[in-house]
Parts: sequence; C-alpha cells; structure tokens
Amino acid sequence: MKKLYQDMTAQELACEKAELEKRYQEFKAKDLKLDMSRGKPGSDQLDLSSALNDVKDYTENGVDLRNYGMLDGTPACKKLFAQLMGVEPKNVIIGPNASLTLMFDYISQCFTHGAGDTPWRSLDKVKFLCPVPGYDRHFTILEYFGIEMINIDMNADGPDMDAVEEAVKDPCVKGMFCVPKYSNPQGITYSDGVVRRIAALKPAAKDFRVMWDNAYMIHDVVYPGDELLNIFDILPQYGNEDMVIEFCSTSKITFPGAGVSALAASDNNIAAIKKRLNAQTISYDKMNQHRHVEFFGDANGVMAHMKKHAAILKPKFDIVLGHLKNELEGLGIASWTDPRGGYFISLDVTEGCAKRVGELCREAGVVLTTVGATFPYGKDPKDRNIRIAPTYPPVSELDTAAELLCICVRLAAAEKLLAK
Repeated sequence: MKKLYQDMTAQELACEKAELEKRYQEFKAKDLKLDMSRGKPGSDQLDLSSALNDVKDYTENGVDLRNYGMLDGTPACKKLFAQLMGVEPKNVIIGPNASLTLMFDYISQCFTHGAGDTPWRSLDKVKFLCPVPGYDRHFTILEYFGIEMINIDMNADGPDMDAVEEAVKDPCVKGMFCVPKYSNPQGITYSDGVVRRIAALKPAAKDFRVMWDNAYMIHDVVYPGDELLNIFDILPQYGNEDMVIEFCSTSKITFPGAGVSALAASDNNIAAIKKRLNAQTISYDKMNQHRHVEFFGDANGVMAHMKKHAAILKPKFDIVLGHLKNELEGLGIASWTDPRGGYFISLDVTEGCAKRVGELCREAGVVLTTVGATFPYGKDPKDRNIRIAPTYPPVSELDTAAELLCICVRLAAAEKLLAK
C-alpha cells in the first residue's frame, strides 16, 4: 500500500530520498543521451509515407503543375483538405509545408493591413488570449510581434469560457489561439458546449480572430477517437463567420519537413488572404500538393494512413502512462493526462518542482521540453507543468526515459518536502 508523501514522517521521507538517489545514480552511470523534447514523428512513422516519392506525372486536368499558377492550391488538394476540415473547397487555401507559416503570415497581415478594422501596428496595445498550458510556438509568434499574452486556464473540456467571455470585453483583445482537438500538451478535445460558446463570442474588438490550430484533427491514438464539433457549422448562427481561421497540415501525417499546410476561412477572409498572397508569392509547391493527393486519393485514404500511425504510437503512449501509474499513482505528488490522441502527455508535478525535475533529467541524460515552455514568456506560475513527447524515441529508449522521469519527479518532491 503506497503512502502519500505528505503523510510521511521526516525519517520515512529521508529513507525514500536515499533509495531514489541510489536508483538515480544507477541511471546516471549509463551515460544516457535520450531526447523527449519535441513532438516529432519517429523514423518508423516517416517510413509510412515513402511512396510519396514514387509519383512521376505532375499534371492535373491537363495543367502542368511544375509551372506557375494556382495561387491558392491545386483543385484536387483543396478538395482533399476541404473533406478533412468539413468546409467547401472555395474556403480553403493550400500553403507551404508548415501551418505555422500560415499563422505567422496571417498575424502579419493583421498588423500591416488589419482584419477589417484598424491595422494592429497603429494601435497602442494588442492582446491575445492563450489557453494554458499551451503550444510554445504560438507564444513565440505573439512575442515576436510584441502582443501581450493573457493566460486562460484550461478545464477538462477546453478553455475556461467564463474567463474568455470576460476578457473579450476589452477592445485591446484581438484574438485567441486554440488547439481544439487533442490540445498541446494536455490532449483535451473541446466539448460541444465550449465550441458553441467560442462561436457565440461577442468581442468588443470587431476584428477579433480565433486562430483555430486544428493540428491533431485526425491524430487519434485510441479508436474511436474524440469528436470535435465543426465550428464553421456553428458560426453563422451568431453572425460570426469571419471570426475563425482554421489551420492544419500533414506535418505529422507524412513528412514534417516536406508536408502540405492549409487554412479554412470565410469568403471575406479568403478574399483578404488571397489579396495578400498575390503580392507575397506566385504559388506554393504544387508538385508536393499533387504528390499528397496521388498518395492518399481522398479523405478515406488519409484516415486509413492515420491508423498505421496509431499502431506505432499507442505502445509508446502506453509505456509512458504505465510508468506514471506504477511509479507515481497514489503518492499525491503528480497528476497527468491520458489522451486519446495527439502527440503529448501533460504531467503536473508537485508545485515548485518542475524545473528541478527538468534539471535532474538533463543531468542524467534525458532532454525534456524546456520547463515553462507551455506558458507565455516561458513562465509557469506554479512551476509544475512538464510536456512529455513520447513519439520520437524508439520503444527501448522511451522505456528507460519514462522510468528515469518518474524517479526524478519523486526525488524532486522528496527534496522539497524535506526542505520544509
């Protein structure tokens, strides 16, 4: 029977710490070099898409795709992404390999030309809402533009909508980043109620934009996966068709370095974005768009491909979750998510201990996501959240890294309690 750390006597904690230090030193002696820092696909996942390179014919409906033209993407690729996102092809623009580029460019457009109102560069202050813990790359974009970030706590069903509805009363609040399905890092899928409340928002800022980063829309690990309500079906009910821009990509479907990205938006937003694109580029990589269409065929082909990914990923998630349960459950020092998809597991350790856990892991040869990265400005106010990325390491290395991580969580908690 496990005993809560908080209920242990000083002597019991000292004995626990001594045993943990012994195990920790045994791991340090192995001279490990393991990386769990980013949510990258493993080589076995990348191998699933090798046949993309077999395409030889680059014509579509008699058009040579190796040449200029088709600013917003090939018709076939637009149709494929429209199927995946549940919108009309006319409301889709196909971009480069990374959806982050599309997000960055859209924020840039809002700064230089506005989103139907005053360009943001002309304003004294611009603020964005950031559900936390969240995706560090979103925070990096906002910080680059000098946008003030406001933390919005995540609940089990999505962002704290009471806080969101209160925050958007400020006309300086111009937007919110969301990862609505299998959120990064918690793996939470927004409930229908949360999606409806987002669609129904009445912000003081007429140019308020929700950056709907649907990066993991088909990245189920457990079947059946979570269902996300299509926000574009709801927006017209509230006259908010222009409020949401959706982004996605094949970065974790085919090749992160050579995938295809897309955005979906209202007619008005598509027209504004295409006007900017006409000055920005001739077209994105249509040959790569064509390769993806030839490889998948249609949305059903994409979904079948994702089941192959899930077969590789589920054992990795199970390994990490198994160690968390066996090592940490019942001690009162940690909690974690058990996502049905996505790329991460979110671990909350004893308050004030996350940096120490990261330090201990690093000294023993395991690199985690930088502690604090899941919050704006890299500042976790409670110093407790750690993003676990189980996808990249081979199974054998992941098993070792997960066990060491748990030892470090326990050791950091014991140190803190003894220091009191």
